[in-house]
Amino acid sequence: MPNSEVQTEQNLWSSAQFRAYLASTAFTGGAFSMQQLLISWMLVGILVLPGDQVGLIQAIIGIPALFLMLLGGASADRADPRLMLIRIYAVAWVIPLLLVTLVEFDLFNVWTVMLFGLGISTVTAYTSPAQQAVLSRVAGNDIQRAVTISTAIGFLVQIVGLMIAGQMERVGLTAVLVSQAVCIALGAVTIARLKKAEVNISPNLEPTWRTVVAGLRATYANKNIFELLIVNFVSSIFNAGAFITVVPFIMKRAYDGDALQLAIIMIVFYFGATLSGLVMLRFMPILRPGRIFLIMQLSRVVILGFLWIKPDWWLLILVMIAWGLNMGLTTTLARAIVQESAAPEFRARILSVYSIGLLGSAPIGALILGMIVEAFGTLNALIPAMFVSVALFLYGVLATGIRSYRSPQA
Repeated sequence: MPNSEVQTEQNLWSSAQFRAYLASTAFTGGAFSMQQLLISWMLVGILVLPGDQVGLIQAIIGIPALFLMLLGGASADRADPRLMLIRIYAVAWVIPLLLVTLVEFDLFNVWTVMLFGLGISTVTAYTSPAQQAVLSRVAGNDIQRAVTISTAIGFLVQIVGLMIAGQMERVGLTAVLVSQAVCIALGAVTIARLKKAEVNISPNLEPTWRTVVAGLRATYANKNIFELLIVNFVSSIFNAGAFITVVPFIMKRAYDGDALQLAIIMIVFYFGATLSGLVMLRFMPILRPGRIFLIMQLSRVVILGFLWIKPDWWLLILVMIAWGLNMGLTTTLARAIVQESAAPEFRARILSVYSIGLLGSAPIGALILGMIVEAFGTLNALIPAMFVSVALFLYGVLATGIRSYRSPQA
């Protein structure tokens, strides 16, 4: 590794601001990773609902985030995103405790699960663009490396969160929900350690809808970002949708698994995603990140193909690690390209559109794939994702400039 790269990496790790940001990312990321398994197993394992109902409920929980993320991005550009995060996290820790209260009063049902899910999805919708806007501030000029480290830490704490949530059948749902509340509260404490923005942010007196529209126009006007977000959005519908909806049913129906086994599968997935960060750090800065992004879209066909044939348990573990590695690379590369390309005055709003493609599209996939699970079988719900991966690769190579994108840091 060249001396300049070593010095840059050392500067990042020596920054108290960057470390405080990573700590907040770790605590809140752990809390929100618990949510993945909590919602999935509440619906599939505890309430034992069919696939179409699970997909519908996950869509109801997640689709509002499509709109709320735009408002969250506009809010983060209009004010100090750090202060916005402190205020939201300082309230959000109450949400899991409300579900604890309902469980204690024997009011646990589909409606309370939906309300709980909507509460946490509202929090993530508002905080995701703000969290990424703060990263741009604390990263300085080394966006690629900061994004990669932050994403790798995020994947690593996903593993910890899933390990905790995977114990819900052994330690009880209440203990897991209390752990989630504590993590969110610690996220508020650690983000508060960040300094206020050095440049005073003037309040934007424009109506919120005008701020949102301006962000959408800025996204559309930037060819690199717009084309990348199209691919990312469609990919997330069928791939993230498959992960949150199809995988729990594969574990329940194809492997007769429980919450712990589902947690293990999710953990090894995020282990692979964490490895992707280590791989990227070794080869940074990456000159043509768009090319690797598109190759990963195509290679996902092989991974999903192995999952479709219902492999033995040991091979399933390897397949999930490979899937995590693949998704980790595409997520980090896409996020880095957007961070590098976005104008500072529109960054939070553009990142909110990116977050929609990464997170908000998954509920749409859950709705579609949930119906496919019941109509054509659990494993066959993976087939659309395979076809879409090929189509996106061809679209990216033949009809976009993604493959020719050149990083300004390389």
